[in-house]
Amino acid sequence: MKKNSNHRQNGTIALNKKARHEYFLEDKFEAGIALQGWEIKSIREGKANIADTYVIIKHGEAFLLGAQIQPLLSASTHVVCDPDRSRKLLLKRRELHKLIGASERDGYSIVATAMYWKKHLVKLEIYLAKGKKDHDKRDTIKERDWGREKARILKHNPR
Repeated sequence: MKKNSNHRQNGTIALNKKARHEYFLEDKFEAGIALQGWEIKSIREGKANIADTYVIIKHGEAFLLGAQIQPLLSASTHVVCDPDRSRKLLLKRRELHKLIGASERDGYSIVATAMYWKKHLVKLEIYLAKGKKDHDKRDTIKERDWGREKARILKHNPR
């Protein structure tokens, strides 16, 4: 079976585009996700969504909240499918300690930005992030618009 959709060729399953707008992203981590069999099948069919997700630390373990993985219509009847359940993240102990310290002491949030395939495993890209204020968001929009305008000017006026 040939898969010819572009997002599957580069390995990306789902993106959280709002995270870059809402937060200053600082430290990047790669985490595995503890998934059930029906979830993997649904992810292969492209039924995953990580918009508005975040990570919490509970009892020294990291959990992903807000991710939705819709069950397939052909899912087995004896399996209880909960699309909004919290999923455990698989991180190294040192990474967990760094996340715990930054979120509890320094007031950082932990935000998921991308879900992707790495060989046959599903991985989650998470960042330590600081929330942006409204004026920061406006500044980001102005800088992006100015960059576009500058590119147009340089394209039409080569020197």
